Amino acid sequence: MKIQDIFIALLVPIILGFGFVIAKPAMEYFPPYLLMGMRFTIPALILVWWFPLPKGLYLDLFKVSFIGSTLQYGLTYTGLNIIDASSAVLLVQLEVPFGIVIAFFLLKEIPSAKNIFGLVIAFVGTYILTGAPNLQGKYIGVLLVLSGAFTWSLGAVMAKSLSKKIEAFALMTWLCVFSGPMLLLISLVFDGNPITYFLSANINSWLTVIFLGFFLQPIGYGAWYYVLRRYPVNKVMPVLLMLPVTGLITSIFLLGEDPPKQVFLGGLIIILGVALILFTKKNKKNE
Repeated sequence: MKIQDIFIALLVPIILGFGFVIAKPAMEYFPPYLLMGMRFTIPALILVWWFPLPKGLYLDLFKVSFIGSTLQYGLTYTGLNIIDASSAVLLVQLEVPFGIVIAFFLLKEIPSAKNIFGLVIAFVGTYILTGAPNLQGKYIGVLLVLSGAFTWSLGAVMAKSLSKKIEAFALMTWLCVFSGPMLLLISLVFDGNPITYFLSANINSWLTVIFLGFFLQPIGYGAWYYVLRRYPVNKVMPVLLMLPVTGLITSIFLLGEDPPKQVFLGGLIIILGVALILFTKKNKKNE
């Protein structure tokens, strides 16, 4: 990667890791679907006027939006509302081994023995992490976050192909256009009148909404699609290994969470397994 692209890539885990954690207290006032609906709708309303309708890509945009955004964030943030933010950030790292399995079926990429070994290590780490005391009795939350990681991986593989047909910032914008209304509609059905939540929310919750809508989505995901479009997935994905670091630091200092040692041990093993996968040399047959 070029130096400037490395800095752009590093914006992704820094912004996403911070936003992932601060969203948890905001969900005391906004249900997950409503919060994510506002996150996508805000940049959509602002940016859609600068990008023309992507003709011929409507169905593809809808598929990526529903799988990689609407479904994924609904699962992930519903799970985040049940388990500790620091544990959720670590669990999300399984999106990488999930991505290897998805790429095998969709892109016909055959993982090496080293990749499979890394996948096993990552899942051992997950077992240790989910056995931590602060996750006991919260397995539904764990399952939701893991499901969110899987759907994100699927959406990322689909977005990689789509990013070759549409500019990165335009892709981010139109995915917001499709995802925002879907999430708001789901929230209206399951959560009821949003005005009730708007009136009861405190200033910190509204500041979180502003951060998610004006910074995390356009800048964080704008940067993500920028590097994803220009570099192979195996060159881009390693930056996401910074998510547990930024997530843990943020959750400890801002939320006052005190993760048990098992979380750190399980998280370290997950990161080791994921790193083993990501830093495996390319197989020329799959290039």
